[in-house]
This record gives sequence, structure tokens and C-alpha cells, in this order.
Amino acid sequence: MRTTRRILRFIGGAAALCALPACGGGAAAVAQSAVPPAPAPLTPIRHVVIVIQENRSFDNLFYGFPGADTATSGVMSSGQQVALSPVGLETSVDIDHSHTNWYTEYANGKLYFDRGSPAGEPPNYPYSYVPHAETAPYFAMASKYALADRMFQSNTGPSFVAHLYLTAGGSKLGPGRFADENPNQENQGLPLKVGWGCDDPAGSTVNLLGPGGTDVPGPFPCFDFETLADELDAKGLSWRYYAPAVGTVGYGWSAFDAIRHIRFGADWGRDVISPETQILSDAPNAPLPTVTWVVPTGANSDHAGSKSATGPAWVTAVVNAVGASPDWNSTAIFVTWDDWGGWYDHVVPPQVDPMGLGFRVPLIVISPYARHGYVSHVQHEFGSILRFVENDFGLAALQASDARADDLSDMFDFTQAPQPFVPFATGRSPASFRHAPEATPPDDD
Repeated sequence: MRTTRRILRFIGGAAALCALPACGGGAAAVAQSAVPPAPAPLTPIRHVVIVIQENRSFDNLFYGFPGADTATSGVMSSGQQVALSPVGLETSVDIDHSHTNWYTEYANGKLYFDRGSPAGEPPNYPYSYVPHAETAPYFAMASKYALADRMFQSNTGPSFVAHLYLTAGGSKLGPGRFADENPNQENQGLPLKVGWGCDDPAGSTVNLLGPGGTDVPGPFPCFDFETLADELDAKGLSWRYYAPAVGTVGYGWSAFDAIRHIRFGADWGRDVISPETQILSDAPNAPLPTVTWVVPTGANSDHAGSKSATGPAWVTAVVNAVGASPDWNSTAIFVTWDDWGGWYDHVVPPQVDPMGLGFRVPLIVISPYARHGYVSHVQHEFGSILRFVENDFGLAALQASDARADDLSDMFDFTQAPQPFVPFATGRSPASFRHAPEATPPDDD
């Protein structure tokens, strides 16, 4: 199939060249050829939707999922084996998920998560799972479509960096210089964050990866490296990034705030859409872009400390909205979580470069071409999502993670006939998300 489509792409390119005056195309054809035609996808997928939730390890969120590799217990640094215990999404206790605490919990591959337990909590607190009553919507989606139990963070740290990996394939700022933490404006006594990136208060910085699990001081968190959105723009392919608005909880997860030429360029007003709930009315009623990212508010994020359990219903509402799109038959939805949140996971992550891999996080693939009821045991990472887009639309790799990653092809069967989408139960109407009160800020590390 790939060879055939590459031939078709070549023929399309040759046709564009023959619109030039030398081929008798005329002046109108010259103007038309100034914008190269969008490449034909390698697969039937023409629309990719990336839904990014917050801070859950695979064992924590998919505890006991049939056919998946999950644990019921773990070992603490004392040698004591402890059973995983239920802790709801609405917990008010957040576990440190900084790069330095990742290193502490990783413990050179021994996985001593008790060393990262929050102050005031028992040492076994991170050895927890979300009760099945709360994860039922995720189990339903994963059971019908495809779930990956070897999806790893590409980075070993928190949300700011993870979102850069999910939009740009990495956080490399120069040779040996990798952003590895959240911007630290709160730690300097500066105002509560309204964003992480170019909107940060003056004096904010982001730490860089240091030796032996340490951090070293870094620059103001407003960068100018290339992103997947830039590659899409260059090919004439559309994209949208649905995220909470400036000044609301969740705006810190709006990754393009950290990319100077997007934050202060035309893309910001055209392609970065707030509020994020606009996806619920856009998807069923208008053509889907080539790539869409969807970022939640704090309340709908699954983030510990947000004191809310509405994340699964929010994701279900987004999936249902995309499923109602006239573009459903050519769409793939990737639902993932941006970091492990400090929660226990029993699989030792392979170390492939100075930044990762981090611990496992869930990945659900929802598509008319996703393999039905399939659990993937193939190693994936955040770069795999970008690699899927890059391979499908003829784009170049951006940074290390998408250059080395697989393209998730084992999770699809492109020979099967697409079936109509059947909505999942949410227990909430789309309108309820548009008017829901916001939670307190859940993420300050």
C-alpha cells in the first residue's frame, strides 16, 4: 500500500509541475502551484485527534484490565510487598511528579515508589489504583477498540515537558540541553501561573536535565524549535489545538504557549482554540482538521489534587463528538496521559536516552480501523503518536523520540470495513462541561 501511495504522490507532484507555463499551464496555474498540494495519506486515516489527560500510570488507571500486563502489588524499599489499594480520582493528595522524583522512584530500576510518597501520607500511598467504578468509561473504550500496555512517557518528568514531546517530539534546546521540569514561577514567589511558557511572569525559568537525576538552572520557558504544527503548516495541512483559555486552570497545559513563533504568530488566533469545550460542537458539525489536540481543564484532567472525578466523562464526551463527525470513517483518536503522576507502575522503563523513557502511561486508540478488543504489548512512546502522523502524511521527524519510535501500526487493521460509531455512555450532557465550575489548581510541581 505504501509503495502505491508514494507512486500516486509522485504523479500528483508531476501534475503540479506541468501546470507551469513551460507546460502550457498559464499564469493562473503558476499561482496555484505556489502552494504544494497536500500529500496523500499512506493509510485511510486523514484526521488524527490527540486527547491528552493528566498524570496516571498504567497500573493505576487500568488495574486488572483483561489481557493487559498489570500488577496487584509492589515492593517497597524496605523489601515489604504491599497490595495496591483503591484511591479515587477525586483525591486531594497529589504526588510529586517532577523529574527529580521520577529518579527517586525509579531507584536504578528497583521501583521504590515509597521513596516518593507525599509528606503526611503512608509510604505505600503511591501503590494505588483508581476504582473500576470510576474508570468504567475508559475500560469500555479500550475493550471495544485498542489499548497499549507498553506505552511509555518519552520523558522522565512532569507535564510541561511531556506536552512538548506530544507536540514537538522533544524538549531539546541545544546540545545536551533538555528542559526537564515545569517552569518554576511559583517557587520564586511570583503570581499564580496563567500559563507555562511565553506568558510566564518575568523571572520565571525552567530547569534543565543535570547529571545523576539532578536539575540545573535553565532559561525563560519560551522557545522557538519546530513543532508538528509547523510541519503541517508547511504542507498546507490543517490543525487545531483546543485548550483552556488564558487565566484558567489548565492553561498551563497549553503547550504552544511555550513556542514563541506560534504564541505571537498568526497560528495563535487561528488554530489555538479556547475554551477547549468548543471541540464538542465543532467536531460533529464541521470538517475535522488533519491533526487536533485536546487539553482538559483541571477539573476534567484526571489529575490528583483537582478533587474531581469528571475526567472519564469528559474524554467520553470528546470521543462521542468526534465519533459524530462526518469524518469518522477516516479518523484515529489517540487518548493518552501526559505523565505517571507519581503513581506506582511495575514495569521497568527502558532507558534509551538521557531523558527517558519514563514510566508507562495508558494509550487508547479509537478508530474505525483500530483492532477490536486488542491489547498491544509492543513498545510505544509519545513519539509513536507523532511518528504515525509523520509517516501517514509524509512529514519529517522532529526530535529524538519520534525519530526512534514505532508508528503504532500494530494497533490498526486497515483491511477491515469501517463501522458506524456507537456513542459511549457518559452520564453527562456536553452542555454540562461548557458551564462547569473550575477546580483549584492541581499542578504546581
